[in-house]
Amino acid sequence: MLKRLSIENYALIDSLQIDFEKGFTVITGETGAGKSIILGALSLILGQRADLRYVKQDENKCVIEGLFNISAYRLKPLFDEHEWFYDGDECILRREIWATGRSRAFINDSPVNLSDLKLLGERLIDIHSQHQNLALNDNLFQLSVVDLLADTRKELESYRDAHTLFRAEEKVLLELREQYRRNREEEDYLRFQHTALTEAALEEGEQLRLEEELEALTHSEEIKSGLFTATNLLSGDTQNIEAMLRTVRDTLLSLQAVFPKVSSLSERVDSAYLDLKDVREEASRLFEQVEFDPGRQQLVEDRLGMLYDLEKKYGLNGVEELITLRDEIASKLQQIDSLDEQLAAQEKSVADRKRIMLENAARLSEKRAAATAGIELQLIEKLDYLKMPHTRFHCKITPRKEPDITGADQVEFLFSANKNRSLQPVSQIASGGEISRLMLSLKAMIAGATALPAIIFDEIDTGTSGEVADRVGAVMHEMSREMQVIGITHLPQIASKGETHYVVYKEEQGSHVATGIRKLTGKERVGEIARMLSGAEVTEQAVENARVMLKTK
Repeated sequence: MLKRLSIENYALIDSLQIDFEKGFTVITGETGAGKSIILGALSLILGQRADLRYVKQDENKCVIEGLFNISAYRLKPLFDEHEWFYDGDECILRREIWATGRSRAFINDSPVNLSDLKLLGERLIDIHSQHQNLALNDNLFQLSVVDLLADTRKELESYRDAHTLFRAEEKVLLELREQYRRNREEEDYLRFQHTALTEAALEEGEQLRLEEELEALTHSEEIKSGLFTATNLLSGDTQNIEAMLRTVRDTLLSLQAVFPKVSSLSERVDSAYLDLKDVREEASRLFEQVEFDPGRQQLVEDRLGMLYDLEKKYGLNGVEELITLRDEIASKLQQIDSLDEQLAAQEKSVADRKRIMLENAARLSEKRAAATAGIELQLIEKLDYLKMPHTRFHCKITPRKEPDITGADQVEFLFSANKNRSLQPVSQIASGGEISRLMLSLKAMIAGATALPAIIFDEIDTGTSGEVADRVGAVMHEMSREMQVIGITHLPQIASKGETHYVVYKEEQGSHVATGIRKLTGKERVGEIARMLSGAEVTEQAVENARVMLKTK
């Protein structure tokens, strides 16, 4: 429950603190006194986005803080999950908003995201306003009401898990099918490419070897002439290098007997002679091998031309890159060939997930359907008490074309306030006052089915008066036996049912007007109820009526 609300520098509020009690608390005040301002401040600590217009003029920031008793609501798992400090009894939500636009949120003095504040706030207070009455026309809201009253939490969680897994598998299947479609579109081209590259019989290093061979074939006469000159210089018929080296070697050998130091020179000359002899023999062999072969030259030129054409066609450099491309295409073709098996396996997986999802959906639908009769009966009884005796109400559940995250059901509330009028969707037939009573009845039913700590009714008594308003107040008072109920109202019939009564007022403070709030004593309550009954001029009859209403609440 909400124990205390503190507000500083918000709109017309300088500084304000409200201590709330258990049971049914009512807040009244003249139109424009600032009741909606207090509610707006409370909304900020429940995660609503800030509007800088509400930071009090000439102030740097506004601060709103709410103290909640959470001891009875088993929120420790939620605190542990988000690593919020938990003391077991109380929780403080705080919001700080600067005039510059900066905003900070806190849970038990630890900074949190706005979404965290909203998540926790939804577990602590339900603010019901006239605007929320419009939600009754929304089929998703109607479905959520049925789920709350049917207590489908376990079934809904199981279904949502199954639905999430099904959608994940279905997404994979759709991606595979799209890949299959794209692959089939390019398969013929890939096979054409692969055939061309495979038939080319590519070999690593081939291009370099062929380019060297072509160079040799192109310059064969020049090469042969050079090799002949080299061999002739080394060992020709006339004076040659080998003969001269032999002479040098023999001369040095003859000196060894008288001058031993030349022995090393003799060995080096002998080694050079042997090396040059090997060079001459290798040059002779190469001379014999080099032949001008126009046929071979044409073959080499044709092969290189083919390689160059492939490289240009695919924008690559060298045979090695062509080989890499060929292998990549082969891998893609292998994937295409195996995609049929992948698709079949994924289709089976999707079918299995869908079957499990539909089984869970059926259990969820069964529990919803089983609860509708009880919901209808209970709601009609409450509406009868609220002076709608001829009400007929039906929770129409129809299957969806395709299950979504909520299940396989579409829920529509059908309503008629008159015996002679057929059931129609609530949005098409209910008046403002009827919708207010419908929503109040549903909230009362939900309050009995959930453990929400507090609910605030913000002037939901639209279109009601007299005995109906008296009974609306009685319903709210009855709800307060299970939870904290705070009602903001203009109706004395409802205000008189409160166990604690606050009045919101405006007062001039120097050069500005400020909103204030105070808890009323017994005598003051009589005066406030009398004002609500008679208006600006409080009559003795109004005072007496107020006393009667407060005694018989």
